[in-house]
Amino acid sequence: MKQPDSNSARRTIRWWPAILVLLLATGAIVWVRAQTDWPFQKRNLTSIEILLVVAILLLLWWTFLSRAPKRLCLGITFGLVGLGVVCGALFRVTGVSGDLMPIVEFRWAKPGAVESASVTPQSESASTTLVASANSFPQFYGPDRNGVLPGPVLDTDWVGNPPKELWRRPVGAGWSGFAIVGDVCVTQEQEGPDECVVARDLATGNERWRHRDAARYSTTIAGEGPRATPTIASNRVYTFGATGILNCLDLATGQRLWSRDVVQESGGKVPQWGATCSPLLVDEWVVVHGGEAASHSLYAYRADNGEPTWQSGTSASYSTPIVATLAGVRQILAFNDGSVTGHDPATGAVLWQRAWGNGNVVCATPLVVSSNRVLFSSGYGVGAELLELSPKGEGKLAVERVWKSIRMKAKFSHLFMRDGSVFGLDDGILACVDVANGSQKWKEGRYGHGQGLLVGDLYLLMAESGELVLLRPTPEAPNELTRLKVFSSKTWNPPALAGDVLLLRNDREAVCLKLPVVRER
Repeated sequence: MKQPDSNSARRTIRWWPAILVLLLATGAIVWVRAQTDWPFQKRNLTSIEILLVVAILLLLWWTFLSRAPKRLCLGITFGLVGLGVVCGALFRVTGVSGDLMPIVEFRWAKPGAVESASVTPQSESASTTLVASANSFPQFYGPDRNGVLPGPVLDTDWVGNPPKELWRRPVGAGWSGFAIVGDVCVTQEQEGPDECVVARDLATGNERWRHRDAARYSTTIAGEGPRATPTIASNRVYTFGATGILNCLDLATGQRLWSRDVVQESGGKVPQWGATCSPLLVDEWVVVHGGEAASHSLYAYRADNGEPTWQSGTSASYSTPIVATLAGVRQILAFNDGSVTGHDPATGAVLWQRAWGNGNVVCATPLVVSSNRVLFSSGYGVGAELLELSPKGEGKLAVERVWKSIRMKAKFSHLFMRDGSVFGLDDGILACVDVANGSQKWKEGRYGHGQGLLVGDLYLLMAESGELVLLRPTPEAPNELTRLKVFSSKTWNPPALAGDVLLLRNDREAVCLKLPVVRER
């Protein structure tokens, strides 16, 4: 019997199901990308899910419904399956970006292997001349825990007078930042099965001591290692690990003075993204969030001996609490899972509470706007609300919304205010809104989900891409001045600045830069 030629074989293939699937998928993706009220994360995840479903449907069509010649059909099917196996053997997903896009690299690539960045090295003799001796950055977002520093006055000419690299060291995984006091800097890292607190010499980067706990947090999406920044006070270091271990260590030696397993004691479990709250020192207490599904949100311990004192609130969040005086009342401001609250620092009693969010995680720190107003903001399509507090009687405060805006969605970077405007990363894009009504003044410059510090009138922004960007934002424009490539991989860690010394890190390496300064304030 005469075999059909290739042209007749091609004509027998049933193409219309594949064409229909592709047309429907194209329409679905176009519709998803057009949903501008959806956060980037939701649009990206939905688009990826559509593509995965399309790939499966096309493979099923080709294998069982295409009517292609059997040999051709099986050859292509097994070829595609083999290609998938080869790709799985060659590549791995090492995490996701802040917009939840997969980050793929070769399986043999070492996590600590990074490219040299375009920073000018400093000579060994010059590396010890630091302005930082008279400054400190003792906790998350600096001395006042708000990411705002008065100075020094930075030189903006990074072409003629660039930052100098004092040292660069490989570090263990984690999204922790540095705390700096005097000539020592402290951060948290993951080393194999151990969660570590590491103290280094500020001038050289040489390790002084390393404290270990047998604990490890790691997921593909969230990454590996601790994520909270240490807090230094009275020659003690307070750290909060990703699995919920709260340590008090001696600053000079790293010796453990006391320790609590907060997640276990709270009756909850390790949060999906790990415990992220940087310890808050207030009066004689150290305050952190409890575990996921815990009976309370905030847990306070005596700073001197770790003895439990009070618990308050419901359902912990990923945000770091702060202390502020609003409506004449000193209080701890905190995000919870589903609400925002103010607490009495002495007892934890709830002074006021307001519903918050859409069920997604909340991370950003509250922004105090005036003596009786505070701004809360979250990503994942939530936006921002300006709240006004007033005395209510019986030790309580009344809270009212001044405005709500979708134009400022801070995922986990801090916001700052100047010249009657609020500035920050709105879902990864730098934006400015009017503090009076929440209306958007401008939005431009995709820097990803990075972290920054306001230094005088300049904004030092560590972009998610690993670039250090210097801006002078005003209500009229972002005014980017210069930028410098520091890292070659994802950077979510908050920067630390003491004097002219800037400490930066990600989950692979740490860098100490000496910034050019015009004059000190």
